[in-house]
Amino acid sequence: MVGLLAALFTAMLSSTIVANALPTIIGDLEGTQSQYTWVVTISLLAMTVSTPIWAKLSDLLNKKILVQIALVTFVVGSVVAGFAHDVPTLLGARALQGLAMGGLTALAQAIIASIIPPRERGRYNGYMGAVMTLATVSGPLVGGVIVDSALGWRWTFFVCVPFAVISLFTLQRYLKLPTLVKDVSVDYAGAVLIAIAASLPLLWVTFAGDAYAWVSMESALFVGGTLVATLAFLFVESRVREPLVPLKVFKDRTTSLAIVASIAVGIGMFGSSVFLGQYLQVARDYSPTEAGVITIPIMLGSLIGTIGSGQLIARRGKWKVFLVSGAALLIGGLGLLGTIDHATPLWQMWIFMTLMGLGLGMLMQNLVLAVQNTVDVTEVGTTSGAVAFFRSLGGTVGVSVLGAILASSVKDKITAGLQQLGVPASQSGGSGTLDLANMPGPVADVVRMAYGDATGEVFLIAAGVAIIALVAVAFIKEVPLRTTLRMEEPVDPEREPTLVG
Repeated sequence: MVGLLAALFTAMLSSTIVANALPTIIGDLEGTQSQYTWVVTISLLAMTVSTPIWAKLSDLLNKKILVQIALVTFVVGSVVAGFAHDVPTLLGARALQGLAMGGLTALAQAIIASIIPPRERGRYNGYMGAVMTLATVSGPLVGGVIVDSALGWRWTFFVCVPFAVISLFTLQRYLKLPTLVKDVSVDYAGAVLIAIAASLPLLWVTFAGDAYAWVSMESALFVGGTLVATLAFLFVESRVREPLVPLKVFKDRTTSLAIVASIAVGIGMFGSSVFLGQYLQVARDYSPTEAGVITIPIMLGSLIGTIGSGQLIARRGKWKVFLVSGAALLIGGLGLLGTIDHATPLWQMWIFMTLMGLGLGMLMQNLVLAVQNTVDVTEVGTTSGAVAFFRSLGGTVGVSVLGAILASSVKDKITAGLQQLGVPASQSGGSGTLDLANMPGPVADVVRMAYGDATGEVFLIAAGVAIIALVAVAFIKEVPLRTTLRMEEPVDPEREPTLVG
């Protein structure tokens, strides 16, 4: 568990640690606003498209070897990113990190599912969920502290390396897993098509409204290409012997509904760290470190939600109540954050963030648990990977779409505010990175108010998406958690659950 949790912490921390460090990183490397966005997007994109590939390989090959390959890949990507002296090198290293992050996320869950029966798995999923939420929410805080210290932004990449090395040696010493499936058949065509189908919409929402209009020939090509790649992927998956994402998993009601809910969870999880950090630094003029400290209630709420629900599930075997409660709390937290503006008292925001954190904690790992309980141990990697894939996809697309909405709203509010002052809109910094320190006071105030008021609109949209998650989990049928790893093994209610390993 120490090795697995260290690997999981490494993967999730690296996905958000650059959030508060990006302005400094891009400024130092003389990057553009487009490159600023892609430092975050490219790692999430690589993680999203590689997660189901790693998950499928975990059902075909030895999981221990795979997780070690992922760890070594992550270390290489982190070191290259830390020493990068231009943005293209940094983007390549972040893509390498993302590939490894997809493997670590999928394999950690698959390994736990291979050695722990579902009835006991709730407790261990609680530990994993706590580590994932801790790393995700604390990433901006850690990154802000590093940037504000004498270490410099390069250590936002180097700091993850020790955790990966500890995990590598620990798993080599203690993890012993058999290879359950010997006849290996990798779906290479499916891997390429799913990468294309997931990448095209992200590229579309990244550049739409800037390089070209939302309604344009370019947009039509992106949307059309996505549809063609998706249909081709479905065709290939229905024909190959070992599909990357078996279509039969979508025939299961629990899996399909959990995937729908996971998309909303991804939007809430990744969107909160990106947009709250930006709101606190731009609209409220807090430093990167202060912005990270202010978001601690999300971390505490997530820890309480995931560990508490995991312990209760392990004792009682009931899990649906936590999915429904978590979705309701997530809606409430995001909805209340939708009311914030440039002057909202911090104590109110702390309450809103705690509610959102509790909801994320109850939902994230328990959705995986509900799905794992419906499949045999030989298919647990694929099904777990499907949930993780759509959660990452929801977060990646969500951040891109919500970011585009935020940018459009901010631009309109700045233009309206400057018109009232009789100031040309060019004095707000244009479309590049905002340099509030060098703006005239009244102009800077308009910009801060614009970001403060527009951020609430983004959270309201996220709350609307979370309603879909509530409806999805409400229709999931609760199945008693098994005390065995294999579907065909008889369940004896009188026998105490045993750990296999």
